[in-house]
Amino acid sequence: MKRKLVFATNNAHKLEEISAMLNDKVELLSLKDIHCHVDIPETADTLEGNALLKAQYICEHYNMDCFADDTGLEVEALNGAPGVYSARYAGEEGHDSEANMKRLLEELKNEENRKARFRTIIALILNGEVYKFEGIVKGHILREKKGMTGFGYDPLFVPEGYIESFAELGEEIKNQISHRAQAVQKLVKFLQEKT
Repeated sequence: MKRKLVFATNNAHKLEEISAMLNDKVELLSLKDIHCHVDIPETADTLEGNALLKAQYICEHYNMDCFADDTGLEVEALNGAPGVYSARYAGEEGHDSEANMKRLLEELKNEENRKARFRTIIALILNGEVYKFEGIVKGHILREKKGMTGFGYDPLFVPEGYIESFAELGEEIKNQISHRAQAVQKLVKFLQEKT
């Protein structure tokens, strides 16, 4: 029998990507699939905390095994900011990528140290047990946007070992080397061993 597992997301692209990596013993469900239309609050002050909040919400309200992720951009010269506030760095309404990038460039305009990293945390609750998986990609912040693909801070972030931004590299390469890809690979390996 297939194990049902909820991925606390409405992002169809993310869902497809992870589904393709899992073995056929796992049936991956989205929030939409379980009729969860609530905007699950992300009120923790860490990425780990937010990922866990989302997973716990599903477990408590739907009584299903679940995993959730949270991602942040951590800039060395800004003491790790925007971090957990990456999506709403330019204001509480959130998810305004242009405004977020503008604020980041403004804060780094006189800064020589451009080192940064993207970090993804996945929190999985399986049979009442909590497991966490982390993916990190190091790089640096450009002085201006480059590239047209991706989302969020992708036009400003150049991963180590590359000269192009995530937005220039394109989805195929980004999905192989990104912070999210690393965390997902760890999750998938764990689930394959458990099922």
